[in-house]
Amino acid sequence: MIRLRPRHVRTRLTFWYVAVLAVLLLIFAAGTVAFFYFSLRNELDASLLQDFETVEGLLEAGPDGMIALRSHHHEDEEEERPRFLEVWSADGRLLYRSANVPSDAFGGFPNTEEGKGELTPVSHALPDGTRLRVVTGRHFFEGGPLLMRLAHSDERLWHELSELLSGIAFGIPLALAVAGFGGYLLARRALAPVDVITRQAARISAERLNERLPLGNPEDELGQLALVLNRSLDRLQAAFDQLRRFTADASHELRTPLTAVRSVGEVALQDQRSPEEYHEAIGSMLEEVDRLTRLVDSLLTLSRADASLMTLHANSILLMELVREAVQLVEVLAEEKKQKLAITGDSATQVPADRLILRQGVINLLHNAIKYSPPGATINVRIMRRNGQHVVLEVEDQGPGIPAEYREKIFERFFRTDPARSREQGGAGLGLAIADWAVKAHGGFIELESEEGHGSVFRVVLPASESAGTTKSQGGGQR
Repeated sequence: MIRLRPRHVRTRLTFWYVAVLAVLLLIFAAGTVAFFYFSLRNELDASLLQDFETVEGLLEAGPDGMIALRSHHHEDEEEERPRFLEVWSADGRLLYRSANVPSDAFGGFPNTEEGKGELTPVSHALPDGTRLRVVTGRHFFEGGPLLMRLAHSDERLWHELSELLSGIAFGIPLALAVAGFGGYLLARRALAPVDVITRQAARISAERLNERLPLGNPEDELGQLALVLNRSLDRLQAAFDQLRRFTADASHELRTPLTAVRSVGEVALQDQRSPEEYHEAIGSMLEEVDRLTRLVDSLLTLSRADASLMTLHANSILLMELVREAVQLVEVLAEEKKQKLAITGDSATQVPADRLILRQGVINLLHNAIKYSPPGATINVRIMRRNGQHVVLEVEDQGPGIPAEYREKIFERFFRTDPARSREQGGAGLGLAIADWAVKAHGGFIELESEEGHGSVFRVVLPASESAGTTKSQGGGQR
């Protein structure tokens, strides 16, 4: 099967370039031929009209009543451009005819209207194929009207025109061939970076994501393309690295409780033990299973979030009610450490949110504050409005604070400023990551204000509901 469409871009570019150039050359050639033809014909017509006036002055009466031309007419001009002349009387007698003019060259006997009006050259052909430019006019000679027919051969015009056409017919294909060859070389050189990018891109795989495409000239289109692709590879590498870290950290976190369960079980089975000892071993195993369950739930939540499988069902809700629900779920943890949870702020503030997802984010922030605050501390939860368009929820703890070098990483998955202590307290470094995702899913963000030794403030900023109330009251209290 014949392939009509060229395979390579450079070949198609060359064909298009040659096609456009051919059209332009043909248009230019047609214009040139037309201009050359009309220029030569106008020159021939001007010479014919001038010769007509000259011939009028050369007419003389012969002894037999016929017409003759004076002999001092320029013979070199006549040889250069052959003249054909007929002179007729008013009563239809032929008074003069050039020796080289056939009897029926001008159509024979003239009619009564011929020669009247302006002198206008017309084209005419002799029986032998000779092409002429003919002008016919009336002339008064010795008191009587005469009809003059004067013609010049335009064979020279057609000869020169044929030479021009021959030159064009030879020059245009040659020019197109040279232009096509040069265009192909230019297209190949211009598209050479594409070949380099293609070969380099083919080498990049999941194991070689650190490699990048050559930029060449970053200012041109190909350089911009390579730059965009490199940025896409940067994002892809970051996603792969995050996935690898997530997999490694998840495996490590899952292995810890599983190892503990295995160890407790093996120790319990080594010797015969009392029911109380078995009860203690089973209790330890259940604690590890509970920790493992929480970890799996957190991993499942983040995985579904990454896969965009979680759909938000947003409704306008009272933020104060949501915070109180979250406090009720974590107050048992605060009571174990004799801590207090103080809630203040605008009880009428509303936000558009999915109640379950946003509550989970608030619970994680509260759990983090309880975990790192010392026994007997007070955790302040404040609700306020910002600029009338945003709602702010602050969770202030009295913990040790977060060092400056860790503040940008605190919301990363499995990140802990003190891995050993966090694991003892049951944390896997996923709580703040889930809270950050839950807030961002609602179009908000979390600000962190922390000072070492003076606690931290996690500030959740959410868009306010359009139907949010404006009545403010100090609600809450201490729990």
